[in-house]
Amino acid sequence: MTAEYELFALRYATRQARRHEHFIGGDPHDGPMPMDYFVWVARNADRAVVIDIGFTADSGAKRGRRLERCPIESLTLLGVDSALVEDVILTHMHYDHVGNFHKFPRARFHLQEPEIHYAVGRYMRHKQLARSFEPDDVCGIVRLNFEGWVVYHNGPVEVMPGISIVPTGGHSAGLQFVKVNTRRGAVILASDVTHFYENMEAYRPFTTAFHVGEMLDAFDTLRAHAASPGLIVPGHDPLVMQRYPAPSPDLEGIVVRLDVAPTKA
Repeated sequence: MTAEYELFALRYATRQARRHEHFIGGDPHDGPMPMDYFVWVARNADRAVVIDIGFTADSGAKRGRRLERCPIESLTLLGVDSALVEDVILTHMHYDHVGNFHKFPRARFHLQEPEIHYAVGRYMRHKQLARSFEPDDVCGIVRLNFEGWVVYHNGPVEVMPGISIVPTGGHSAGLQFVKVNTRRGAVILASDVTHFYENMEAYRPFTTAFHVGEMLDAFDTLRAHAASPGLIVPGHDPLVMQRYPAPSPDLEGIVVRLDVAPTKA
């Protein structure tokens, strides 16, 4: 029997933005379009797996982003102690997905190998690409690799029972999404494969791009791995907080459950 997990999205930051910032080519009907920032937790009786680990206050401040709460300290709201977590999946190495690696002293970090080559390679001389990375984060993952804490993957794989990763590239060279088996089926944590529902639904990629063609193909890959569109969860869309229920009233606006069906379409 395949392992099942409870699955949560924890919102740790938000920023005001406009539609033209989220679509290549801008938007003819420009208007407000806020962006949320999440970490995700898959949990069962055997383990708690953290998917992406957010940005730090320092790296956020450089980019005009403000934490509403520390994403790692907030894991305690879900009964998760970062000091005890043994597996962290990094969908990619942009600053808002990898910034708190130092708060997981026992964790193995799962990453697609092309991502580290990209993050330390020749393309980082281009400011348009490098600005999404924090050099200290990149160096930190390199040091963890020297210490034996990074598990590199090359292609799709089940990293543990009931949790698998699928690379797509596009937004970043080694971007991957995560499939988590839950009681409602395999939920697809798209991360930045699609920042918003609308990116995928309208085939309009996000403005931060390494390879636009791969970004477009990745929308098809998401659909191919999802039994229904309702099982795909985008990486930065405030609608996630509206469509899914909080696990308890005290976590309203902070955490939602993704292992249950959306309460709103």
